[in-house]
Amino acid sequence: MALPIQARSLDHFSMKYPTRVVIMLLSVASASACGAADDGTGLPTTPTTGADLATRAAAAKTTAERSTGLCADIQPFYWEIGDVTALLGRGSVNKSGTTTTYTAQTQMAIASASKWIYGAYVAERRNGLLTADDIQFLTFRSGYTSFGPSGCDNDDTVNECVARANNGVLTPTNVGKFSYGGGHMQKHASLAVPGMNLGAMANAALASEIRRVLGTEIGFAYTRPQLAGGIRSSAADYAVFLRKILAGKLRIGALLGSNATCTNPATCPTALNSPIEGAENWHYSLGHWVEDDPTTGDGAFSSVGAFGFYPWINASKTLYGVVARLSLAGGGEASALCGARIRKAWDTGLAQ
Repeated sequence: MALPIQARSLDHFSMKYPTRVVIMLLSVASASACGAADDGTGLPTTPTTGADLATRAAAAKTTAERSTGLCADIQPFYWEIGDVTALLGRGSVNKSGTTTTYTAQTQMAIASASKWIYGAYVAERRNGLLTADDIQFLTFRSGYTSFGPSGCDNDDTVNECVARANNGVLTPTNVGKFSYGGGHMQKHASLAVPGMNLGAMANAALASEIRRVLGTEIGFAYTRPQLAGGIRSSAADYAVFLRKILAGKLRIGALLGSNATCTNPATCPTALNSPIEGAENWHYSLGHWVEDDPTTGDGAFSSVGAFGFYPWINASKTLYGVVARLSLAGGGEASALCGARIRKAWDTGLAQ
């Protein structure tokens, strides 16, 4: 059942984690691979590096279903991992006391996971050759740092959202400094040619234009014309987008991690604010994070949504993954922490 989207900004995510509880588990591991044998579990048994796929899938499943720890904190949720051609493992993890179940097809607000899609759109429109202005806007260093907490109204055009309150106000002293927020992409999208020139578009036209460029097979809609946070989609639909990146069919693939800027105000003098709090030192590239903290990071690329939608591509660009759930109270970073554990379990073949 679809949950309502509250009329508030979709750009920031919190670190509020739900209470840990004993859970009732439901998980399915499945995959397909051309020419791969099947041992009866639905998973191909063709080995990759180290552990075979069945072992990796079992480790990821165990990690996702633990009754304590980082993944217990975010249950219920859906997860999947795949490569350029196939879904390799997945599961719907339930939670005792709730009837909510997430699947690959569950539609939800993906909040800031919208940013990766807009970054990819710009890269495609520019044929992979971004301008200096594009880079500044997409790495959130443009100085448009006054985007309000209410974001856009549902029936706004892109331009009307820019004009709302202080959304389109430039703060000159912030130019060149990282500040996480929706104003950068909103203003960038509104700029006339040679900009993206999307200002006159409302929800339906905007979705049609983005899908025209990235591929009509990618299913999503805008619930408000907010480039940085207005998309509603599903794990299955977003996975199509991620597989196109892995396949080299979208130019953003060659640009992953490029022009990355530091983001932690505690360690970076040019960072003003970041939703990644504490000691994590991630960088921000063109509409996506680079999880490259020197102590805890694995170099994955991701785009974490405020309400818990967490898509990623690993550092070697050989696998993608999604953690999907909808928590209107916030919890994007909690999904990222769990997703990183599932990714590590898959990579090592050992439950985390």
